[in-house]
Amino acid sequence: MAIKLQTDFYHLIGKSDGILQVFDLVERAADSDSTVILTGESGTGKELIARALHHNSRRAKKGFIPVNCGAIPNELLETELFGHEKGAFTGATQMRIGRMELADNGTLFLDEIGDMPLTLQIKLLRVLAESEIDRVGGSKPIKINIRVITATHSNLEESIADGKFREDLFYRLNVIPIAIPPLRERKSDIPLLIHHYLKHFNQQKGKSIAGISDAAVEILCNYQWPGNIRELANFMERMVVLSPNKTLSPRDLPEKVLGDVPRETWEPLVQSEPDETPAEFIRKSRNHAYYIGMPEEGINLKQMVEEFEKELIIEALEKTNGVKNQAATLLGLNRTTLVEKIKKMNIQR
Repeated sequence: MAIKLQTDFYHLIGKSDGILQVFDLVERAADSDSTVILTGESGTGKELIARALHHNSRRAKKGFIPVNCGAIPNELLETELFGHEKGAFTGATQMRIGRMELADNGTLFLDEIGDMPLTLQIKLLRVLAESEIDRVGGSKPIKINIRVITATHSNLEESIADGKFREDLFYRLNVIPIAIPPLRERKSDIPLLIHHYLKHFNQQKGKSIAGISDAAVEILCNYQWPGNIRELANFMERMVVLSPNKTLSPRDLPEKVLGDVPRETWEPLVQSEPDETPAEFIRKSRNHAYYIGMPEEGINLKQMVEEFEKELIIEALEKTNGVKNQAATLLGLNRTTLVEKIKKMNIQR
């Protein structure tokens, strides 16, 4: 069965050796009922991988039920998972079906399994061994058929040594381990992800950012990404929403990403040559950028030309440290013409 490499929301994207190994494991493990444990830092896409496992299995037409064990208070997690009978405790005015019953014949995804309290770990162990649950306050077991996928960013073997996680449960869950590499170890995937999120947020936010400069991509590739893909997605959304230009450049990058990056690395990688016409330079720049292409609805040519002109004026001012006479010379303009354009375009240093 060919893996679709796609989830309900974001595509699974990558060509690095590490992520291709993950895709291979997903393809081979998807149609099995064996438990899978996903490990990796926060933001690496563990839930996306879990959804890919579900959507490429025979259970795909049934429910995928996610539960974040670290986000639900311990006193509520038991009823959230197992449900309860009417009158089981004060306030239980009606019967409630838990997430495990909702996942019957489908997949239960337990995120941050390392945060599950020991008392519930014992009950989960019984579910895996007997394929049945007991609602809180219930008097008879209920048979269920679920595939369990778990995820954690913590080291469960250390938790076992500290007495915080049951060793027998770990072996039940660790049948098929899949380790998801952090983004800093997937540098060849970063341009692909940038391109994907640029198109995605253009569509979602009604924007028309045409591309991103090579210099900006290089800076993003060299960033360490402590928040991994989630952090990259957040940065791309911010830039698409806030950038006034049609092409993202280092000026649009968050301060956190720029850090101590020297300003000289902001310079464009494509330089104009002697006797090169403006049209030739634009075509060359277009070929060297991470260019998405003209949107289906077309473009506003006048606006695009004005924004390109504005970018060149800003660059000339930066090269000359704001000296307008020198900037005008670089641009082949009279100083008065340059000053008028700066005012008209509201360019401020």
